[in-house]
Amino acid sequence: MSIPVTRLNHAVLYVRNVERASRFYRDAFGFEEIGRAGGRMAFLRAANSQNHHDLGLMEVGEHAPAPVHGATGLYHLAWQVATIESLAAARELLIGMDALVGQSDHGATKSVYGIDPDGNEFEVMYMLPREEWGEYERSGVVMPLNMDKELARGR
Repeated sequence: MSIPVTRLNHAVLYVRNVERASRFYRDAFGFEEIGRAGGRMAFLRAANSQNHHDLGLMEVGEHAPAPVHGATGLYHLAWQVATIESLAAARELLIGMDALVGQSDHGATKSVYGIDPDGNEFEVMYMLPREEWGEYERSGVVMPLNMDKELARGR
């Protein structure tokens, strides 16, 4: 028997400085900080979320090592947006924050990637309507993202 999961409810990240990390996620995603615990943990909720919190931040101190790229562990979190225009706006915001680290076309999804002040990578993604997945219904691909082309299609 397997665990009957319905969805991922929240994620918790280790961060060096909870104030700095909370400010980053509030500025980048518009999250609301809904509470603190023990002075070293913050809980944030996305606008219109039905979750108590979507992201927890746990401070481990300024001298904690950064995540090691290519080591085992979490690679990134993916935050979904409702429109391709929202994805394009996220890309511009991340560029302005000097936090954009990549962008990809995954066929069924279009993605931009960012990094927070502690080196935690995240994805902001737009998912095409399922009827448009076509050949990507059962495949995983990584192709260059052409944002101008995607915006011209309009969804």
